[in-house]
Amino acid sequence: MKALQFDRFGSPDVIVLRDVPAPEPGPGQIRVAVRACGLNPADWAVVDGLLADRLPPLPRGLGFEVAGTVDALGEGVTGVEIGDRVFGPATFDGPTAGAAEYALMAGWARIPDGVTAEQAAALPMAAETAWQALDDLGVHPGELLLVHGAGSTVGEVAVRFALYRGVRVIATAGPTRAAALEGIGAQVTGYGDGMADRVTGLAGGRVDRALDTAPTGGRIDRPGQASPAGGALPTLVKLTGDPDRVLTVSDFAAAAELGARVTQIEMRYDRLDEFARLAGEGVLAVSIARDYTLDQIHEAAKLSQSRRPGGKLMLVL
Repeated sequence: MKALQFDRFGSPDVIVLRDVPAPEPGPGQIRVAVRACGLNPADWAVVDGLLADRLPPLPRGLGFEVAGTVDALGEGVTGVEIGDRVFGPATFDGPTAGAAEYALMAGWARIPDGVTAEQAAALPMAAETAWQALDDLGVHPGELLLVHGAGSTVGEVAVRFALYRGVRVIATAGPTRAAALEGIGAQVTGYGDGMADRVTGLAGGRVDRALDTAPTGGRIDRPGQASPAGGALPTLVKLTGDPDRVLTVSDFAAAAELGARVTQIEMRYDRLDEFARLAGEGVLAVSIARDYTLDQIHEAAKLSQSRRPGGKLMLVL
């Protein structure tokens, strides 16, 4: 099969497309013919050496989340059959992972009718991160939540989940995502100078809680710079009046300095069936920006690392 691998750590330039043996499912695992693989910033971190001391020796693969068709069953697997459409996390402890023609999975859920493989593969990490962040922040129905960086994949899902839970949402996002966020029920304002005043005006007073989902990547010194993340937490603390009512999924250094909360996401994936149900009902979705083939991985990585992908980037087979 064809698979993306790297045999040394570094930038995404070290990733190569190779012909390798297809993996065999172990006990409790299934093998899928991959139809789509979601790309995440975590992929580039792993290629650069993250978890290097906790995974087997090189070479390794990349791609944490996949959707595809069940191709083989490991010992003891029940409740799923060859040919079923499933999605979930790819196993990451062998020489290949999700970015391959075949991948192994130890946890999965069926893809609902009406949901494509691409749409399903975009869900696991964003949904798990957003759900845990809202739980850790302690958001309650009827409260007013500010989601900063709502144009990111995690931000969009956090908005959707908060609205589903009966929370009023104000979202900060760039112009390319504003209309879509308004369309699902959020009040939206832009980044930049005057953001705090605009949010206060929309809120009609103080914000109850704030969730920072903007990707890190540098401070904003002038309008038009790439990332909205830098310097956001002081404003969020001001808007809520209490650092304990602010949580970030990315800007850990600023949170430590200000006393804001952070969430260390544990990817348990025990809610996959619930996420599948919500996707089938139209509650849960992730905007897909662009599809790539396996041999376009370097182009995909470049756009991902620009911090402005405009949505989820997918590898499609």
